[in-house]
Amino acid sequence: MPARLTRVIAVAVALAIVVGTGVAWGKIRSFESGINHISPIALGEGGEDGAIDILLVGMDSRTDAHGNPLSQEELATLRAGDNVSTNTDTIILVRIPNNGTSATAISIPRDSYVEAPGVGKMKINGVYGSVHLEKLKKLVEQDGIDQAQAEPQAAEAGREALIKTVASLTGVTVDHYAEIGLLGFALITDALGGVNVCLKDAVYEPLSGADFPAGWQKLDGPQALSFVRQRHDLPRGDLDRVTRQQAVMASLAHEVISGKTLSSPSTLNRLQDAVQRSVVLSDGWDIMDFVQQLQKLAAGSVAFATIPILEEAGWSDDGMQSVVRVDPSQVKEWVAGLLHDQDEGKTEQLAYTPSKTTVDVVNDSDVNGLAAAVSQVLTNKGFAPGSTGNNDVGHVAGSQVQAAKADDLGAQAVSKELGGLPVVENASVSPGSVRVVLAGDYTGPGSGLGGSDPTLATVDPAAAGTTDSAPTPSPILTAGSNDPECVN
Repeated sequence: MPARLTRVIAVAVALAIVVGTGVAWGKIRSFESGINHISPIALGEGGEDGAIDILLVGMDSRTDAHGNPLSQEELATLRAGDNVSTNTDTIILVRIPNNGTSATAISIPRDSYVEAPGVGKMKINGVYGSVHLEKLKKLVEQDGIDQAQAEPQAAEAGREALIKTVASLTGVTVDHYAEIGLLGFALITDALGGVNVCLKDAVYEPLSGADFPAGWQKLDGPQALSFVRQRHDLPRGDLDRVTRQQAVMASLAHEVISGKTLSSPSTLNRLQDAVQRSVVLSDGWDIMDFVQQLQKLAAGSVAFATIPILEEAGWSDDGMQSVVRVDPSQVKEWVAGLLHDQDEGKTEQLAYTPSKTTVDVVNDSDVNGLAAAVSQVLTNKGFAPGSTGNNDVGHVAGSQVQAAKADDLGAQAVSKELGGLPVVENASVSPGSVRVVLAGDYTGPGSGLGGSDPTLATVDPAAAGTTDSAPTPSPILTAGSNDPECVN
C-alpha cells in the first residue's frame, strides 16, 4: 500500500542512521539479507543523470513477502478477508535525482484504463493479476509444473507486465522495483510509531473499517490501512483514496527523513522485522549509494502528485467496466514536465497545489451565468472557490487573471486552466487569492465556446459535471510541509 514509498525511504534512512551512529557494517547486511529479492528483466539501469526511478507497488495480498499465508488473527486485524487477490491497488513511480534536493512520487490510480503491452486495454491494477494467472495456468496445465514451483515464475511474469505497462504509460524506464502487501503497510506504520493524518469530516465506512473523527489524529498500523483502503462514500472515490495515500506517505516520509523516529535501536529492530517480513525488492540496488542519495534528500522534500485524469467516472471500451480514463500522450508530457521541474530544483512549483489558491470570478461580459460556470470549472480542478458575480467596477477590455504579483503560482495555474489568460498584477488582490475577470472575448472552459470543455459549457453550476476533455491537474503534496492539509 502507500507505505511502499515510506518503506523505501525508511530502509535507506535507517541504514544511514546505522552508519552515522557507528553501528557495525554487519547490521546493515543483516537488515538487507532478510529481504526477499527478485530480478525483473524489464528494469533499466538508471538514467544518464544518475537519477533512479523506483516503481512502488502495494499488493492487495493475503500473504507475506515470502509467500506465507497470513494467520486468521492477522487477517481479522487487517479486515482483509480470506479471498485471494493479486490486485496492485497502489502504484507509485518515485524519482530520486542525482542532485538529491527533492524526490517526486507520482501516483497512478488503480482504475486507470491503460494499454498493457502484449495484453491489451484494462485497469492498471489488474495487469499483474491477469498475466500472473495466465502464466500460472500455462505452467501447471500445459507444462505439468507443480503449482508451488510455478508460482514464483507466474509472479515474475506479472511484475514484468506491470513494469512495462507503467513505463509505456509514463515514458519513464523503471530502474528498481519494490512491493509490499497489506500486512507490511500495517507493520511498518507501527514500527515508525503510527502516522498523523487530518480528516475534513468524520467518517464511518464498515467495508474498510474506517471509523474516524474529523481533525488531526494519530493512527496505528491497522487503522492507517483502513484509512488508505477506503474508497466507498468518498466524493471522488478512488481519486480521494489516492489523496489519502499521499497524505499518509507525506506524513511518514517526513518523520523518516527528519530522523526523529529512527534514533533508537528498538525502533530500528521493529523496522527491520517489518521490512524483512513484508517487502519484496529487486536485485541490483547498491545500498550505500542509495543511502548517500537519501542523506542528501534529508534536507529536501518529497513531492507527491497524481497523473492527469481525463474522466474520473468513465467506461471501458466495451462499456462493461467503470474506469478512470487517461490519455497516455498527455500523461507522458505531464510526467516529463514534472520531472524536469524537479531536476531543475523548482521545489516551490513542486510544492504548489491548487487548493492553496482561492479564486474569485467576476463577469464583465453579457453572457449570463458565465462567472458561476467558470468558477465551477476551477473548483472541479481543485482550486478553492471564492465569490462570483458581476464586475461592477474597473471594467476590462480583455479577460484576465489578477493577482498580487504577476509571478504568483496560483495565478499562473489558473491562467493555464483557462486557456492562457494574461496575468495582471493588482495590489488589491490578497496573497493566496486570485481574481478572474471575464470579458466578452472569453472562449475558454465553461464558456460553451471553442470546444475546450463541452461538458462544462453550462451557465448552471449545479449541472456542471466533472468530465473534462482536458486533463485534471494533479494536486501535489510535500513531505516537508509545515501546513499539511486535511483530506476527505
